[in-house]
Amino acid sequence: MKRILLVDDAATVRLYHRDILESAGYSVEEAWNGIEALEKALQSPFDLYLVDVNMPKLDGYGFLRELRQQEVPQVPAIIVSTEAEANDELQAYRAGANGYLIKPVSPLQLLTHVRLMLGEHSQ
Repeated sequence: MKRILLVDDAATVRLYHRDILESAGYSVEEAWNGIEALEKALQSPFDLYLVDVNMPKLDGYGFLRELRQQEVPQVPAIIVSTEAEANDELQAYRAGANGYLIKPVSPLQLLTHVRLMLGEHSQ
């Protein structure tokens, strides 16, 4: 079973994304900021990261920059943010993101991107 780390400071967003992902058969763990996410990523590898941008302590960009410098398996990361400017997307890719989605994300949109990043065919 593929493991996904969901990184978002909003509990409602984590719950929404968790429900979608678990119903599609993924194992989901949560972190509420970039520091907690980094600790979890260094403890055991994930197959994919879904990361918010605006979080306390360490934002999504900072998390990805730190993660990409670590000696851990480098797997895809999708930024899921309310920031909709072209510059935000560019900043995400520069930080190490592989995809960028703008909230709110529909279940189909989320699963399509997750499956694409994991190299799976859509069901």
